[in-house]
Parts: sequence; structure tokens; C-alpha cells
Amino acid sequence: MGNPADWGEQVNKLHVAVLMGGWSAEREVSLMSGAGISEALESLGHRVTKIDMDREVAAKLAAAKPDVVFNALHGTPGEDGTVQGMLDLMGLKYTHSGLVTSVIAIDKQLTKQALVPHGIPMPGGRMVRTADLYEADPLPRPYVLKPVNEGSSVGVAIVTQEGNYGNPIAAAAKGPWQEFDELLAEPFIRGRELTTAVLGDQALGVTELKPKSGFYDYDSKYTDGLTEHVFPAQIPDEITEACKRIALEAHKLLGCKGASRSDFRWDDEQGVEGLFLLEVNTQPGMTPLSLVPEQAKYLGISYPELVQKIIDEALA
Repeated sequence: MGNPADWGEQVNKLHVAVLMGGWSAEREVSLMSGAGISEALESLGHRVTKIDMDREVAAKLAAAKPDVVFNALHGTPGEDGTVQGMLDLMGLKYTHSGLVTSVIAIDKQLTKQALVPHGIPMPGGRMVRTADLYEADPLPRPYVLKPVNEGSSVGVAIVTQEGNYGNPIAAAAKGPWQEFDELLAEPFIRGRELTTAVLGDQALGVTELKPKSGFYDYDSKYTDGLTEHVFPAQIPDEITEACKRIALEAHKLLGCKGASRSDFRWDDEQGVEGLFLLEVNTQPGMTPLSLVPEQAKYLGISYPELVQKIIDEALA
């Protein structure tokens, strides 16, 4: 679409409230996303009101009277249906997924219940009480423990035979069991980390994520230089097509709007049988290091154009 300054002339000028920050574990990432989105909207000629979400957020939105809200929040309560319900009650249009989709997608167990019956491959596993971890392992090692409703790999632990958490896990060992009463236990899938962005009705591509050390945790995601992004991923065409097909199907089955991002593990010794969807992110990051803008840019969609496309779908 050329220079944003040129095609911005064709865009209806709007008053956009950008919701960012909040109090989740992903606050800093949300502030970075919100800053980039605000700058892009202003470059298109839109009027922007930035709102760092606090308990007075409804009053701030009522005073601002925006045409549309760009939801740049990550984690709870911006990604779990809470904010979506508030915006619905206020009669405000907003970007990304609605209430029901957000409630389901933030919860990894509910996501499995919604997608696995439709043939979407996801790892097995079960919910475990934290107290039970100190008695015995819930699954054969290696396995993964994660909170059921946090994003950005917050609180994920991989328990291996030689893990330093103890055997069974020691209550004093640092890990998500110190913060959450219940955790999701899943078999550990060896292999490679892949991710696919979906924008509207199009799966954009597949990125392989190669952390320089350990696994793709919160710090690796948002610290420059800690993870190599290989895009397009150097993988067989059948795996690329499978990721894109599964991501788009999951996006549609869950009822996602705007942009979503599906994260996969692929055991490259098992071919397409070794590909598993881990989760669908309904509020993917929009920071300079984020994967959705990176994939869109490769396809010729600039950052401001990406932001505008998400706004357009919210208003449609």
C-alpha cells in the first residue's frame, strides 16, 4: 500500500483509545505494544488517547468517548474476557477477540476441550494440585508444568530426570508451584518451537524460535538477542502448511478476531505426526520483537498497515 503518509489520507480519521499496561505479569510488554500501536495510529492521522489501565478504566473510557478501543493488554484481565465484558457493557467497539473467545483461549484446558474434538492435535495432560507435586510426579519425566491461564510462557517449568527441582519436586524449589494452587501438567515434546500468526482470514507464515539458551521463556521472548527468529522457518513444506492450516482452523473454531498467534512444538523425528498446537494467543504482542509484525512485514504489510487492518476488522 506504499508510504503510510500517502495511504493514511484514504483512512477515515478516528479517535482511538489504546488500552495498555494493566497489572498482569506482562505489563511491561503491553506498555511496549501500546506505545508502538499509538505511534502507528498517529502516523495515520488518527487521534489517540493512551490509557494505562487501572481500576478507574471505565470512567476514563467514558470520558474519552473513543470511536474504537485498541486493546493492547496482555494477560489478565485484558486477555481473559474481563475487559471485553466491560467494553461490551459500555457499547464500545474494540480490537481482537470478544468475551467468549477470550475466556476459552486464555485457559489452556478449555482450549483443548474446544479444539481437540475437531481434530486439532494438542498434547495430553491433566490439571494437578500443587500440593500433590510434593508427593509424586503427575506424569513420567520429562514433563511440563504451566499455569492454565498465563501467557508469554510465564511460570512454565520443564521437569527433567536431572532437574534441580528435586524428586519429587521440593516445596522450597523455585517454580510456578510456589505461585499457583493448580497447574497443568503436559508431556514434554522434544524438538522445535514454531509459531504462526493469523490476521483476519489469512495465516501469515511460520517462524522457528531458537532460544540462545534454555527454552523460549518470558525473558527469551522479550529481551533482544536472546532468541533467534528464523522466518520463514527452514522446515518441510508439509509442516509449514500444517501449521498454517491448524492455526487458521483454531482461529476460526475459537472465534478469534483481528490477529492471533498459534504456538507449536514439532518433534522433527516424527514428521507431521509430531506437530502439536500448544496454545492460541488472542492478544499477541505488538512490540518491535513481536512475531505478528515480523511475519506481516515479510509479506509486505507495514506495521501501521497491520494496526489499521486490526482496527478495520474491529469496526466491521
